[in-house]
Amino acid sequence: MTVTTAQQQYSWLAGNARFINASGKLLGAHVAHAGLIVLWAGAMTLFELSQYNAAQPMYEQGLIILPHLATLGVGVGDGGQIVDTYPYFAIGVLHLVSSAVLGAGGLYHVFLAPEKLPINDTFFGFFGYDWKDEGKMTTIIGIHLILLGLGAWLLVTKAMFWGGLYDPTAESVRVITAPTINPARIFGYLFGLQGNQGMAAVSNLEDVVGGHIWIGFICVLGGLWHIVSKPLPWARRALLWSGEAYLCYSLGALAYMGFLAAYFITVNDLVYPEVFYGPIGVTEIGGVVTARAWLASSHFILATIFFLGHIWHAFRVRVQELGGL
Repeated sequence: MTVTTAQQQYSWLAGNARFINASGKLLGAHVAHAGLIVLWAGAMTLFELSQYNAAQPMYEQGLIILPHLATLGVGVGDGGQIVDTYPYFAIGVLHLVSSAVLGAGGLYHVFLAPEKLPINDTFFGFFGYDWKDEGKMTTIIGIHLILLGLGAWLLVTKAMFWGGLYDPTAESVRVITAPTINPARIFGYLFGLQGNQGMAAVSNLEDVVGGHIWIGFICVLGGLWHIVSKPLPWARRALLWSGEAYLCYSLGALAYMGFLAAYFITVNDLVYPEVFYGPIGVTEIGGVVTARAWLASSHFILATIFFLGHIWHAFRVRVQELGGL
C-alpha cells in the first residue's frame, strides 16, 4: 500500500488532513464518522431509556435524545405524557444496526478499496474528484443540498401523514393537515414581520411545517441547479478551490447554524416544548440543569469552536494562496 505525500506530511493527530490527496480513504473516513454518529445516537437513546423515570419530568432527568423523539410525537399522549416507550427502543436499535452497516462501509474504503477514487465515466468514477475541479465540487454541493431538502420533507411527511407532531398549544399530538404555504407569511419571518425574534418567533406548527416545505423545495431546486451548472465567473474569482478552503466554508456554515439553533432553543417553546425541555429562562430545577439549558449551551459552545476553526482554516488558505505554508 502506497503512502501519499499528504499522509507523510501530517501525523495521525491531523485527522483527515492526512487523506487530502487520497479521496478513497477520505470517503472511508467520512462513512466511518457517520457510523460513529449514528452509533452514538442509538446507544444514547437506549441509555436514556434505561434511566428514564416516568414519574419525573424529562427536563429534570438530564435527557437530550428522548425529548427530541417526544417532540416528534413518538410515544406521547395528551399533556405530554409518555405512554409508550417501545418506539424509543426500536429507534435506538435501528440506529445501532445502521451504524454497523456504515462502519463496515468505512472499513472497506479504508482497508480494501482504492486509496484514490478513479475519475472516469464509470459508476465508480462518478465518485472521484479533483479539489480544483469547480464543476465537480458544485455537483457535490448539489447532491448535499438535495439530501438536505429530502430531510426537510421527511419531517413534513411525519407531520402530515405519519402520526403528526406534539403541539404544546394543544397539549397533544396532532396531524398537520393544512401547513402554511403562503410565501409572504413564511419568508416574513426572515425580516421580522412576525415578531422581533425572527424565525424563532414562530408560534404554530402550520408555519413550522410550511417552512420545511419551502426550505425543502429551495434545497432540492438549488441542488439540481448546482449539479447541471458550473460556477459563475464571480464565484470562480471570489472562492478558493482546495480541500482546506471547503473545510473552512463548511465550518463557517456549521457555526452559523449552531448559533442560530442555540438562540432558537433559548427563546422558543413551540418547537422545544416546556413539558420536555423545561421552562424558558430557567436553567436549573432542583439543582439539575434543564434539557433546554444543556442544548442551548452545547450548541453555543460547539458553534464557537466551529467559528474559530473557520477563522483558523481561512487564515491558512489565504497564506497558502500567497505562497506560504
